Amino acid sequence: MTKYQAVGIGNAVVDVISQADDHFLTRMGIEKGVMQLVEQERGAFLFEQMENRTQMPGGSVANTIAGLGALGLNTGFIGRVHDDELGHYYANAMTREGIDFVNAPVANGELPTSRSMIFVSPDGERSMNTYLGISSELGPDDVDDDVAGAAALLFLEGYLFDKPKGKAAFQAAARACRAGGGKAGITLSDPFCVDRHREDFRKLLGELDFVIGNEHEWKSLFETDDLGAALEQAASESGLIVCTRSGHDVVITEGDESVSVPVDPISPLDTTGAGDQFAAGFLFGLATGKSLKVSGRMGCIAAAEVITHYGARPEADVKAMFVAEGLI
Repeated sequence: MTKYQAVGIGNAVVDVISQADDHFLTRMGIEKGVMQLVEQERGAFLFEQMENRTQMPGGSVANTIAGLGALGLNTGFIGRVHDDELGHYYANAMTREGIDFVNAPVANGELPTSRSMIFVSPDGERSMNTYLGISSELGPDDVDDDVAGAAALLFLEGYLFDKPKGKAAFQAAARACRAGGGKAGITLSDPFCVDRHREDFRKLLGELDFVIGNEHEWKSLFETDDLGAALEQAASESGLIVCTRSGHDVVITEGDESVSVPVDPISPLDTTGAGDQFAAGFLFGLATGKSLKVSGRMGCIAAAEVITHYGARPEADVKAMFVAEGLI
């Protein structure tokens, strides 16, 4: 029997958010608009430079699972935090959001809980500097087959491929999910992640049930500037593929069916979590038997909500927004 409608596996990261202009980013040596991995010392330095910090539980797939939980699905999350102040904050915050945080804080972990310093520019662009900490030690021993195997949907974070143990955890979870009759899929995470793991990700196209990425990630995966060619190739190799395009129509393809979902133009306050919440809306549609077009529209609505405020998780009742549009 399915216990969870959706389970995520990914980095358990505390998001620390601050506003910063382009001059500050240049002075700090921060590349605008991308996620950069930083070492512990650099992370501590950037943390100290942040003014008017806000803090919340984050991590790409964890944000998606939080969105699915807010939409009413029974959810779980597989991640790794240290037995420290941030680790307990993270675990407790996820639990308060109604998510089953499967793994207890690690008492003997050598690395501290992961954190991401996110600098938001006046144009809403976010520049992420992530210290992975103990999240990078996530391994197959952290995957409970009774959890992954009881998931109707399993959503996997591409960043896990940065460490062999993470990759093994990913594979174990996907294997357990599919053996239990569930569907497993992945987010490509970011173009640099795709560059690092292109061969593995290409292989996954034929092994997983769905793959979600943005236009830059799909182009990177197939090493081309022609998005149409990249998506055509992806569709020939995979089951269900989704491509978001930063304010332009979303393209969704499954077998012979291909749909284009329009996006309402919105001036963002903070684009943090837009892709994560698109995935939440889309997967909610998938989990509840909606069509590709309706699922895509749900994703667009969820993404539009999160970019109207700071932070990567929804603040409004997104499900009510679905009802208002007649989607449910």
